[in-house]
Amino acid sequence: MAGEILDNKGRGDAHWQWPSVHPEGRKFALISATAAFVCALLAWETIAWPLAFLTLGVLAFFRDPERVVPQDDRLIVSPADGMVSLIAQVEPPAELQVDDGSGARGLSAGPVTRISIFMSVFDVHINRAPIGGTVRRVVYIPGRFVNADLDKASEENERQHILIERPDGTAIGFTQIAGLLARRIVPFIKPGDMVAAGQRVGLIRFGSRVDIYLPAGTDAKVVLGQTVVAGETPLAEIGTQKLLEGINQ
Repeated sequence: MAGEILDNKGRGDAHWQWPSVHPEGRKFALISATAAFVCALLAWETIAWPLAFLTLGVLAFFRDPERVVPQDDRLIVSPADGMVSLIAQVEPPAELQVDDGSGARGLSAGPVTRISIFMSVFDVHINRAPIGGTVRRVVYIPGRFVNADLDKASEENERQHILIERPDGTAIGFTQIAGLLARRIVPFIKPGDMVAAGQRVGLIRFGSRVDIYLPAGTDAKVVLGQTVVAGETPLAEIGTQKLLEGINQ
């Protein structure tokens, strides 16, 4: 049953189920499915079959599985599914620092750890809140569509900055970045909204990247090349600094 509580005492009824498809993708699937059906009626099989497979691909791309969010306020969870492609010390984007006139303070100046997560077309593209708190900023910036795996994509591509502030004043900024195939960033939230850690906050269509800026004095708990899951994988623990090493095999 949807919404049933499962716990670590063995209570509940766990079973596999097909992940739901986000409403944003249903219209695209309907269009391709309708085209496939019409082509099949006209006996245009060479077109109908590719369109049928395209429909399945669209449904898979917009899948929206449930996630189990770690219940620890110290953790910053991944906002995206994908691979950790970059970890660097950088200045946060100016849009997350400057006074925007709302009265809510932005991120402080100075280098912080930025974790970049690359999402291929095979990953789930629903993005989630890395912490619980109040949405302070949602800033959309038009731009180019270069390969999202490149470092310069953070400054050149179409992107959307989001700033969330916890009740204790700790603020986390992250950026949705469009890629080569992505052509629209769709937000689910607006400034002033309250969100829980792991809550859905938006999506990016067709291949993209998400950057997250950790607070000062906080290091990553992930390494380059690691696969992370939105709403589940801890990226960092606030105020914890520790060198992690992995072996590339």
